[in-house]
Formats: sequence, structure tokens, C-alpha cells
Amino acid sequence: MAASSVASPLCTWLVAACMSVTCGGDHSPSPAPSLSSSSRRLNRWARRRRVDAKCRTLGGEFTTTTSAGLIPSLCGSKFQGLMSSCLAFEPCNEYYNSNGLYSLGCHGFSALFRSKQPGSSNRRQRRINRANHSGETVAVAVQPAEEVTKKKKPLMKQRRVVVTGMGVVTPLGHDPDVFYNNLLEGVSGISEIETFDCAQFPTRIAGEIKSFSTDGWVAPKLSKRMDKFMLYMLTAGKKALADGGITEDVMNELDRTKCGVLIGSAMGGMKVFNDAIEALRISYRKMNPFCVPFATTNMGSAMLAMDLGWMGPNYSISTACATSNFCILNAANHIIRGEANVMLCGGSDAAIIPIGLGGFVACRALSQHNEDPTKASRPWDINRDGFVMGEGAGVLLLEELEHAKKRGATIYAEFLGGSFTCDAYHMTEPHPDGAGVKLCIEKALAQAGVSKDDVNYINAHATSTPAGDIKEYKALVHCFGQNPELRLNSTKSMIGHLLGAAGAVEAVATVQAIRTGWVHPNINLENPDDGVDKSLLVGLTKERLKVKVALSNSFGFGGHNSSILFSPYQ
Repeated sequence: MAASSVASPLCTWLVAACMSVTCGGDHSPSPAPSLSSSSRRLNRWARRRRVDAKCRTLGGEFTTTTSAGLIPSLCGSKFQGLMSSCLAFEPCNEYYNSNGLYSLGCHGFSALFRSKQPGSSNRRQRRINRANHSGETVAVAVQPAEEVTKKKKPLMKQRRVVVTGMGVVTPLGHDPDVFYNNLLEGVSGISEIETFDCAQFPTRIAGEIKSFSTDGWVAPKLSKRMDKFMLYMLTAGKKALADGGITEDVMNELDRTKCGVLIGSAMGGMKVFNDAIEALRISYRKMNPFCVPFATTNMGSAMLAMDLGWMGPNYSISTACATSNFCILNAANHIIRGEANVMLCGGSDAAIIPIGLGGFVACRALSQHNEDPTKASRPWDINRDGFVMGEGAGVLLLEELEHAKKRGATIYAEFLGGSFTCDAYHMTEPHPDGAGVKLCIEKALAQAGVSKDDVNYINAHATSTPAGDIKEYKALVHCFGQNPELRLNSTKSMIGHLLGAAGAVEAVATVQAIRTGWVHPNINLENPDDGVDKSLLVGLTKERLKVKVALSNSFGFGGHNSSILFSPYQ
């Protein structure tokens, strides 16, 4: 048989194996780096001569050996054992279906180990023959006869996530029940700013926290040094633990490597950083040595984890006013994936300081209804003129269902899932047709496996801005239609916009609606904007509602959209 037949379907891997085993035995180790270049060249030349002589001798033997001699002997079990020990793959099927090495014939091996045959037209074969003639080993690409199947992980039932604790620090109270009762009664937490003189600003109102104490929650030494956003976060986080029944005894039984903290902030430690800049005007020696770590958004989560000794997932996310929802959904995903059993998650912000107020005034984003602060935040009302800044923190204690049941925890609600999208349109303005919001809601429903008909309560982002409110409303109508059971409200009508903490505080309000069967009113909704169906909105007083599935939206500068879903635990 011609040599060209060897180069194609008939196991060219055999040729490479023979040459590697026969000729490779004479290979010497590489010379030491200390040898001269001339000595290395001499050694390589000597090795090449030995290999070439060996291979030529082998080629001659194959030429003079008949098919009744060496070839049959190679087909025996010893040679096949040699091949299987040298190679990490099996011969091809055609090798087994043919006469094995008999099909090569004398001339085939002769052509492989000597000069090329006259008249050969196979380019690949000529290249192999040239390599053989020079005594070099041929590298042959071989496809295994069978693909190695990857081992699949056994299918596991998805872990369910439930809410077992809540903590808040808000303008309407620092206890979840007190906070929600004030919401149900339509109490406004918006008033004139008292922390600093803001007479020079066109906006002089905010959802400012008037009284707050860290006693029993944060060490006094840290209370003096930390930014307020961290103090709010640590306090709300520990209150969520207490609310969830995580006593010291329970804490000692937890696997702390499976407990994490994921609480974010949109603005971080603005006050600490601003004070450092003022100190720097005098001298760097006057700067607070903690000004950098206490200004970063992640340090609140880190300090809380250090205090608790929790060694699981720990970081923060900052996506402007969508921060909290991003943190909550990512925390739930850690539990679903089995990376954690317990997660504290949410958001915190404290930006009611001159630089914070001035920055949003410069953006022309704030309301200027200073004459009556309680009437300033009015989502969906035709007289709205911007949002009202707020401050505070909200933290949820999320837990894997079986873990919560095992320790006898009270389950407030079940977290079903959520989603994120990006408008990819403008830094501060929503997309004109609400494309990003629609996509976010639809993806959240799909991810949670929830029908849109099951959603009958929505705690909207609705910040009281002229553009944002109507864009979100139209997106909601597009996704849910004119569902007669659907009820919409906005917590921001009473506490203002808590920036990065907004989503978490509103998630607490959403869970409380599920627990109590009451949804809070939309205060100041006196004249709904054109195109807004008032029948979908909760009125000026609280309403009874048996929540089936609740949706909470949060959107942020940069086009960040987020939607999360809760339901009663069943």
C-alpha cells in the first residue's frame, strides 16, 4: 500500500508513537546553563547523529522485513500494550476495522522512515517524509475516538429565601412597627433642616432624622469617629438581628462562615470626607486618620461583620438610588447558591449636609416647596416639582428557609427574586419610553417565576419628579395592564428620598404590608397628573389589601433599574 494511505484515515498516531518510543530513548537531558554555546551545539549535533542513525537503521529493518516477519509480531498484544501505555487515547475505529499493521505493508513503513517516494502528490505526506528523513519526531494532531463527557453536578432543589428580621432608622421612627404605623396614618417626616444653616439654599427642607442614639448598639469610641451613614447602618443591622431572634446563644450556634453582610450606600461618608478637606486647609496633621476608610461605602458592612464575627460574603454595592435593591438581590443569590445561610442586606445614607444639599440643588432635582414641608413630596401629583432628600437606613435579615425553620424563626415573608437592567440613555433622565424599566420588571417576573396577574401591590420608586413618576407609571401600566386588583403607592410621599437607603426602607414597608394586610396612603395626591389613572393608586388614606405578590422598584442615576418581589410565606 502506498505511503500516502498512512497519512490519512489509518491511524497516523501510530507513526508518531513508534518514532517517539524508538528514537526518544536516546534523548539526553538539556545541557546545564553553565556550558558554553559551542559545547551545546556539539552535543546537539552528536545527539542528532545518533537519532538519525537509529531511525535509518529502523527504516532499513522495516524495508527488508516481510509481512510475515516483523509486521505480524508488532500486531501482538505486547506492541498494543506499548501503545496504550505511551498514549492517552485509543486508536481510531478504522484501525480496529482494518488489518491493523498488515495494511501498512513493507513499502508503507519504508516510505515513512526513508526519503519521499517518487511521484507522491500528497503535500502533507511529503512534509512528514521530510521530517522523518531528518530524524525529527513528527507531531501528529489526533482527535480522540470518543469525547470525554463532563461530569454534571447532581440537580438540587433551589434553596428558598425568607425574611426573618428587619431594622430601620428613618425620619418616622427607628422601629419597623413604629415606622409602618406612622406610614399607615399618613404622618409626614419632612420638615425644615435644622442640622446646619441653609438659608442661602433655594431648598431648605428634608426628611431629616431629628433624634438618634447609638446607645447599646455602637461603641461610644466609634460613635464619635464614624460618619452617620455608618452609624445608621450598624444600628439598623443590629436591630434586624434582634428582631430576627438572633440572640447571643443563637449566634454561638451559627456557622459564621455562612453568615454575610451586604449593605450599600450611594453617597458614603460625605461628612467625614468633607471634614477632612476642611482640616487639610490648615494642615494634613489636622486630618482624621480614619477619614479615608470611614468615607468608603464598603466600610459599614465591613465594620458590622467585624463586630459580629461573620466571615461569609461581605462587601457593598453602590448604584446610586438603586443601591439597596441591588444589595438585597445579590444577598439572596448568595443564599440560593449555598454560599451563605444568613445575610444582612440593605442600604444606608446620610447626605443632608451642605455639600450634599448643594450638589442636588445644582442638579435642579430638589423640590422648593419650603413654605409647607409636609406637602413638598407629592408623587404623581400635577404640582410636584422635584424630590425631597431624606436620610436613614434599612436592613433585612434574609435566611435560607430550612435554616430559619430549624432555629424556630418567625418568617415575615418570602423573597421571590428580582432583576436589574440599565437604561443606557442618560446620567439623570429616565429613558423616554421606559424601555429599561419595562425590561427590568419583565425579567424580574420571569426570574421569580411569577405571573403578572399575581402581582397586586407595587411600592413604586416614584420620587415626585416631573419626568420620573410618569415614566415609571406608564411602564407599570404596560407590564400589568388595567388590573383592577393592582394598588400602587410611594413611601417617599412621607419620608422623602433616602437615596441609597430608599430601596431597603421601602422593602421593609413592603414586607409590613404583607404582614399587616394594610397598604399605606399616597399623601399629597390631590390632583393626579394627566394620564394617571387614580383608581390604580392608593388614595389619601390606608387601604385593606391581601397581598399576593408585591413588587418594589428602585432606580438610580446612571440608568440603574432594579425590581424585587416578595410574597407571603406559604
